[in-house]
Amino acid sequence: MPRFKLTIEYAGMRYSGWQIQKNARTVQGEIDAAVRIVTGRKDFELYGSGRTDAGVHALGQVAHLDVSTNLPAETLRLQLNEALPADINILAAAQAPHRFHARHHAIARRYLYQIARRRTADDNAYAWWVREPLDVEAMRDAARAFVGMRDFRSFTAADARSDSGDAPPSTLVLVDRIEMIEEGNLLLVRIQGSHFLWKMVRRMVGVLVAIGRGELPADAVRALLTEGSAVPARLTAPASGLFLERVFYEGDSQD
Repeated sequence: MPRFKLTIEYAGMRYSGWQIQKNARTVQGEIDAAVRIVTGRKDFELYGSGRTDAGVHALGQVAHLDVSTNLPAETLRLQLNEALPADINILAAAQAPHRFHARHHAIARRYLYQIARRRTADDNAYAWWVREPLDVEAMRDAARAFVGMRDFRSFTAADARSDSGDAPPSTLVLVDRIEMIEEGNLLLVRIQGSHFLWKMVRRMVGVLVAIGRGELPADAVRALLTEGSAVPARLTAPASGLFLERVFYEGDSQD
């Protein structure tokens, strides 16, 4: 049975996250249904590189699909896209070695969060409109405290799993880098790390925005990482602005 590596983009606002759930519409569920239509098979396996929450988007989710079919990878991609709703798109499909695993072999993940600094007609579904002026330099200074191996227990639920789908042995996460890019009316926050805990990125962004608004001091991040606190949970940024931008595997350039 061939194994295919799929690269997927989707708009998450109509879905209850990636993972198949009973009585809920999910991205994995829609792809699962499309595979059944295209291949006529019911005995296949579809694994994502990780789970995204309800309302979260993806520019480069990765999954592997084991399905018995004679269709070439590109033909499979085209036919799946014909069967999928318009807000889910298979960007690429390639036959992969059987040892490749979308989740277990991922070495890093990168998320992008979009903050709109003015009201627009089309950004509300894909960005968080922050009305107040933001001190971006203060946010950049504060963000440096997140980089490295840190304990993010204050930035997730006590029983949360990581975005890789595994129950983490601890709340320690290696964050490789954080960038803030000003693009017109948008402030883009790009965060890359080994994995991310449930709602961790949204709570990081929420804390940084509170610092940019002047609601928290610039050294708040270090204190929140050191001491347990409910503050990040209260500041959780909306799901609408968050994108899983890319999943990295051995040999991929991380520039």
